[in-house]
Amino acid sequence: MRNILLSAATVLLAGTTLVGSAHSAELPKGAAPNIVLVHGAFVDQTSWQPVAEILTKKGYNVTLVENPLTSLAADVDATKQALAKQTGKTVLVGHSWGGVVITQAGNDPKVSALVYVSAFAPDVGQSLATLAKSGPATEGTAAIHPDDKGNLYIDPKVFPSAVAADLPPKIAESLANHQLPLNHVAFEAPVDVAAWRDKPTFYVVSTKDKVIAPEVQKLFAAGMKAQTTEVAGSHASLVVHAKEVAAVIEKASLAK
Repeated sequence: MRNILLSAATVLLAGTTLVGSAHSAELPKGAAPNIVLVHGAFVDQTSWQPVAEILTKKGYNVTLVENPLTSLAADVDATKQALAKQTGKTVLVGHSWGGVVITQAGNDPKVSALVYVSAFAPDVGQSLATLAKSGPATEGTAAIHPDDKGNLYIDPKVFPSAVAADLPPKIAESLANHQLPLNHVAFEAPVDVAAWRDKPTFYVVSTKDKVIAPEVQKLFAAGMKAQTTEVAGSHASLVVHAKEVAAVIEKASLAK
């Protein structure tokens, strides 16, 4: 999985000039120096690699959380361990399922802002299952099925068009065939904290998303009173539109 996603990052960043380096770049005055990136279900932390490359070269200290995807508590713990290693203000960012994780973990005092990227945004008492039932069915959610161990996958035949229509077809197909499952207990666990209620919050809406309907993403953003940016991308916008996503995270780093 890691090599596949790194291949995607290499393809999509080819020809892109990134100005500065982690050694020479200076952050804007007052910016949160730390960025913690939380990945979604079915992929690993390298889905954030294109964004991480951009932010690192601009001088940010970037950490990629490796979610076990076994339960909400386990993923929240992994995120809290990453936050514990940060010194100073930190922007916490979640993609897809990662939005549920940062909602629960984001009450850490180091977290200065939250960024949701094509992400679920529950309120207290809501689970991923609750949110999935309340919104319109999409091609992606309709293709999620459990195996005999209770692990959830997206039908590999549907994955390329539903999740990654704007990635190169071979990479999308490889991702489909090398998914990391989300255990059903994570799907059903409600959050008991909604960190966005007390933190500056930003949302990147992917207008061609076939996993979380764009209109639902807009409802999440409105409910959180988030500053909203739209990108014309699929659920894989964090890879395909890495520059736009990184720009939102940079803006969040300056939030008061």
